[in-house]
Parts: sequence; structure tokens; C-alpha cells
Amino acid sequence: IVGGRIPLYTAHPLGPCPRAGSGCTLTFLKHSCFISTVCNFMSHEKCLKHVKIPCSCIASSLVRIPVAHCFGPPGHYKRKFCTVCRKQFESLAFRCEVCELHVHTDCLPFACSDCRQCHQDGHQDHDTYHHHWREGNLSSSARCEVCKKTCGSSEVLSGMRCEWCGILAHASCYIIVPPECTFGRLRNMILPPNCVRLVSRNFSKMHCFRISESLQTEPGKDSENVGNETPCKQTLKIFDGNDAVKRNQFRLISVPRIAKSEEVVEAALRAYYVNDDQQHYELQTFSQQTLFSDDIINRNDATEETNPGPVFREAVPEAWIIRAKSKDHEVIRIYPGWLKVGMAYISLRIDKESTTQTVIKEVLRLLGRQVSNIKLISISLCFTSIRQMNQTRFYIVENNKSVVRVNLFVGGLPPQLSAEEYTNILKDDLAIKTNLLSLSHVYSVQGAVVLEMSCFSEAERIYMLAKDTTVNDKQLTAAVIPEVLHTKLPQNCRPLLVFVNPKSGGLKGRDLLYSFRKLLNPHQVFELTNGGPLPGFHTFSQVPYFRVLVCGGDGTVGWVLGALEEIRHMLVCSEPSVAILPLGTGNDLGRVLRWGAGYSGEDPYSILISIDEADDVLMDRWTILLDAQEAVESAENGILEPDPPKIVQMNNYCGLGIDAELSLGFHHAREEEPGKFNSRFHNKGVYVKVGLQRINHTRNLHKEIKLQVDQHEVELPSIEGLIFINIPSWGSGADLWGSDHDNRFEKPRIDDGLLEVVGVTGVVHMGQVQSGLRSGIRIAQGAYFRVTLLKPTPVQVDGEPWIQPPGQMIISVAGPKVSLPRPFAFLH
Repeated sequence: IVGGRIPLYTAHPLGPCPRAGSGCTLTFLKHSCFISTVCNFMSHEKCLKHVKIPCSCIASSLVRIPVAHCFGPPGHYKRKFCTVCRKQFESLAFRCEVCELHVHTDCLPFACSDCRQCHQDGHQDHDTYHHHWREGNLSSSARCEVCKKTCGSSEVLSGMRCEWCGILAHASCYIIVPPECTFGRLRNMILPPNCVRLVSRNFSKMHCFRISESLQTEPGKDSENVGNETPCKQTLKIFDGNDAVKRNQFRLISVPRIAKSEEVVEAALRAYYVNDDQQHYELQTFSQQTLFSDDIINRNDATEETNPGPVFREAVPEAWIIRAKSKDHEVIRIYPGWLKVGMAYISLRIDKESTTQTVIKEVLRLLGRQVSNIKLISISLCFTSIRQMNQTRFYIVENNKSVVRVNLFVGGLPPQLSAEEYTNILKDDLAIKTNLLSLSHVYSVQGAVVLEMSCFSEAERIYMLAKDTTVNDKQLTAAVIPEVLHTKLPQNCRPLLVFVNPKSGGLKGRDLLYSFRKLLNPHQVFELTNGGPLPGFHTFSQVPYFRVLVCGGDGTVGWVLGALEEIRHMLVCSEPSVAILPLGTGNDLGRVLRWGAGYSGEDPYSILISIDEADDVLMDRWTILLDAQEAVESAENGILEPDPPKIVQMNNYCGLGIDAELSLGFHHAREEEPGKFNSRFHNKGVYVKVGLQRINHTRNLHKEIKLQVDQHEVELPSIEGLIFINIPSWGSGADLWGSDHDNRFEKPRIDDGLLEVVGVTGVVHMGQVQSGLRSGIRIAQGAYFRVTLLKPTPVQVDGEPWIQPPGQMIISVAGPKVSLPRPFAFLH
């Protein structure tokens, strides 16, 4: 067994099924079946010999190297089953953000820590090229790779799926599948786990994968009504040690009103998925006054030998605490950890005289090894909990001194400063210790640094403190950055760097984040609201060849392309191909590149296949220099000073006049009530409303601006809006230039180094263009433009609007061209 994979071992405590015919994970014939008394596993009698799935009470002990899950906020998941108790969800439940594990709120503490191992951690060196099997929650149409028959079900947990390559198989068939995993169809896009190194101690999995943490309901509390009792049975509240009492986390068990102590102990152990001999445990009464009362047997003034009869003769106490009896000796499991041996663990008997050295000596003797540089480490959980005590592990590992190196990205700093100035800011605001860290990279233009830390506690302190710190009224951002071992990448590997803007497309961005983390390595998926695109580009800076996927609107695409232009000289792969999954309102660039009018729930796996098979096309990018000449009052000294020149990158189009005025009105409406702008239909409705409000508004734009194209003055017609277009799509798919042949101009292309200049006469004209009834007024075509603004004028670039003071606008081509994948046909 390797990583989170579980061997072929079941040990289900099976009894006759009280619901005969309610279903079997292997077949659905209606005859007598068996059901596990612990995890609700059901199977026909004739199918028991094929059962390979371990019971939840022993699954954790069969994982050689546990990997924690990343549970997001609770949600409603229809037609899904809990992998612990195997029951269907009827209320809030949790799912792992990295793998397909789904659990009830009450079952969360008992979930097996068998998530995907997505990186190397310190001295760990896992063989990550084996299938990572996960049971159940397959669609009814799922087909087994071995027998080609249906292996999914909508009625019970059934079938197996590899978390890496996605291969499907029956529980009785997957053992025939070769153990080596090739990562399936997406092998060239996945960042291999053994090529990622991240020393993650002191950081949760949420921090390591840069997953936004949300408030979660407290797990472990049973929401059932304690008073739901039958005449012959009673419900008892069971605490798993003092730690559970402090957190008020309990589980309910139902036992006969006349029950012996061993029966109650057995039911309590089963409730906490403890697969052990009940004779080693006892129950003690719990009250608000004491936690150290006599056990359940002595409460009745008798021992089990003298009084084996019923226990509950008197009034039932408030609750019970389950504890382990003291023993003269104990049997512990020693895991070889990352030593290459052919066994999962070694069982060793110890007593009060045992020491670490005697344990190591005995383990080495059983392993047949003579190694001096060995140490024994323990992953110790809280010993006040019976279940956690059983889950405590001891590992024997090589005693090598590993170098601590944690990379922390810190953004939101003032731009255009030196490394020394950034160090002084971090000293003042974060109290950093320079002897424990160094600035490995400085991104002066973006106001960001990458810190290389040699101390776990210092890294954790800075990470937590940065999120609550502001510098010059700007909130700092912090992210844990993995190290990509680019020299270990396979020859044909071209990993996909994914950027997702969760604020685009309503809730679809969040769903895509989950889907791409599941289909790929989570270390190649970045959420743009946490530091922007720079952490992702820094992580992939040494990768010789990679591709990019941007999930968002045209503004998000421009954001990522702008960041790429700024950091291009620091990337080994300076010109990565950039694919688009449109999530915005207009999505004009996505339409031109055949990615569709907007994402509407298509299969993310199919989208990745389309990206892998797409052909690359080149597109011009343009630089706009804005130089205002009108003096404005300075906030610092009250002196009238002109705005400093600024540079804006353009990909799609730039509008002046009525076009930008409508965008500005939409922008203000969204800022006032951002929660309402979560669907394209509503957004377009707001655009229409803003347009109707300005339908009678007139702006003689041709009298307020002057245009020069390629050093030649151009006389403007009577218009209200002037638009420079780089792509043949504007305003959610409209053809503003038109398809008519014109001897004055060349046929527009996105890579011809030319911009088309078009005018509109007002809101009605814009509506006619978007309806396909008319086209715009063709004015010019060129490669260099100078626009003189005589009055304050609304301006928008790729959907981002503002009011530009009088002055000069210079538009020129920016190089090099950007490479964009285009599928063979429209995606949807």
C-alpha cells in the first residue's frame, strides 16, 4: 500500500439485513442480504466473497501514510452518499476540496485520512504513480473498465474511481486493474505530485492549497432529539473522553432498557467506529459536578463477576464517558513510514519498562535491517479521546537533517520600492526576523515579495499577521507557495496553470475551482481573489513549458494578460498559450476564440480536453498612454497638479463617449448592490435600463475630441461615441465593423497589427448594432493613434470605465503578440 491506498481487506461486522432487498453494492437482485452493524454496508449473501471494501472502523488503520482532507463549507449535495456511514444525504454535509470524499456533519470526525498526496513534504518520497481509489458516488451510467458493465448506482455507494486518472471499476474488478496510474487523458496537463515540494508543517491543507476558508458548522454534535425513545429502548448520550466533553461533542446510541454493561460499551465503541475488544473499555457516569465518578458497574455496587445482570436499574444519568482501562502492557503499531519495505506496519508489545531504543532495536530486528541512523517519531493525537488514541501512530524513519524552507508570497505592498525598503516595511509592520528569512524574489512593479523562511513558527506567524495588516491603507495578502521541481517534469508534460475568478459568473467560479482541483493537481489552480495572478506565475516561473487557463470575464482575462506582460522577462516560458473559459457578461474575446458566449455548466473534463486539442492563434495587444493636462488638486498639499501619465493595456476594444458612459453607469450600479449582479441575464437587463435612461441624451463627441491616425488628421462625423476595436466582437457579440466589403480598408484580423475605428450616433444606433440591423460608421484603420480630449470624457477599456480629464491618449501596438488556443469548433 502506498499513500492513501487501502489494501484488499474488509472485516465488516455483518448481520442479517433488516431491510432485505434494499440493495447490494454489487448486484440488485431482491433476496436475503447482509448489512454491516457499523457502517451500513449492504451485500447479498452470495456476493460477500467479492466484498473488498474495508469497514470504516478499520479503514484508517490500513492507510500507511495518512493525508488529511480539505473540507470546505457545508452544503447540500443531492444524490450523494456518505463514505463513512454510507447513508444518503438529507441535510448539510461536507466534501473534500481535493478529492471526491463526501461525509455527513456528524461523520466528519470519522472520515479516513486518505486524501490525494499532491506534493512531497520534507523527507517524504511517495510513489504517486499508483491509482488512488475512492468508492462510490458514481453516476448510474458509469461503466467498469474491466467488465464493461454498469458499475454506478443512484441508490447506494457502489463502484470505484481513481482520483487521478478517473478510471472506473466494480469493487470486485478494480483489483485486476494494473496498479500503475498514468494520469489518464489529462497526463500532459497535470502537474505530477512528485514534481512539487512543499514543507507544510504548521500550515493546514487549506493554507497549502490557497483555499478560501469559510465558517463551518462545528462537527461531531449529534442533532437528533435525545428524547426519541421507544418503550423497549432508550437513547444514551456518549462522550469520547474529557476532550469531547469540553467541546460538547457527543454521539447517541440506542440500547435496550435492560442492558448489560458490555452491551452498552460495545454500542458506544461502534458509535465511535472503534474496532477493538470491548473488555478493554469501560463507561463512567458524567455529571456537571465531576468527571471522575465510578464506572457504570461500580455505580450499582457490584462488579461484573458478582452481578452480571442488567445495569440500568436506577434513573439513567445525564450522559456517559467511555474510557480505556489501565493495562500492564500494550500493543502498538510501528509504521515503516517512507522506508522501502514490504509491509504496512509491525505490531509490537510494550510495557512500562519499554524505551524508544528498545522499540527501535526490536523493529529493526523484525525488519532484518542494521541501520544506526534511525529514529522513532509519533503522530500523537489527543489521548483523552478513545478513537484518537487508537489512531495515534508511531513511525520509524531515517534520522536525516532536513532543511526547512517555506516560501511565502506577500502582496499589497507599495510598488516601485527596493528590496531594502521592502525589508524595512516588513520589519515595521510584521516585525520580521531577518536572521530567519530572506527576500528570494522582489516584484517591485506589482508591490510584492517572496519570503524564504527557515523557521516554521515564524512562517506561520507572518502568514497569519499579514492577513490582518494594512500598509498605506491597503490590505496585505499572503499565500504559501509550493516549489515546482522543473527538472523532474516528464518530457511531454505541459502543465496547465489555472486562474479562476470566483466573483465572475455568479457561483460558477466556485464550482469550477472545486472541479479543476479535483481533475488536476490543486497546486496548479489559483484563486485570483488571493493575490491576483502573480503567485501562480511565480510558482511556474521555472517550468520550461506551460499553458494558462483563465476562468472569468474579459476584464479578468485582461488582468491576467497584463500581469503576464509585466513578468514575462522573469519566466523561462516567456510566451505561454492562454486559453479562456468565459464567465463574464459580454465575453467578446471568448466568442471570437470559439469558447462560447459564456460558461453554462459544461463538463470541466471536456473543457480541458478541448484546451489540449486546440490550435494556437496570435492576437495583437495594445498599449494606451493617458496623459492628462488639466490640473487637479493634490490631496497632500492642496496644490493644483496634473495627473501623472498612466499606461493601460487593451485587448478587445477602447470606447469614448456614450459607449463608456453606459459602462460607467453599469459600474456604479454594481458597486451599489454587488450581491444582485450574479447572472448574465440580470447584468444585461441593467445595461438596457442604463441605456434607456440616456436615450435622449446628446453628446457632440466630434466637437470634444480630435483624432490623428498614423500621423494624419482624421475628420470625425457627427457621432456620440468613438470605439477602437481589436477583435470582431463588441457588446456581447455584435459585429460593429460589419461584413460589407470596403476598398478603403483591409479585412480586419486579430493579428494584423491594426485597429479599426468606428463611430456610433447614440443609444438607438448601439441597440441596432447589437440587434444585427446596422453596423457602426467606419472611420479609420491604423497602427498608431493620438486622441486629444478637449473636455472630461468617459473612457472604457475592455469594460473598465472612468472619466478621463482633458489631455492626450496615445494608442500603439504592444509586443509581442499573445498566443491564444482556439478549439476546432465552438465549445457550446
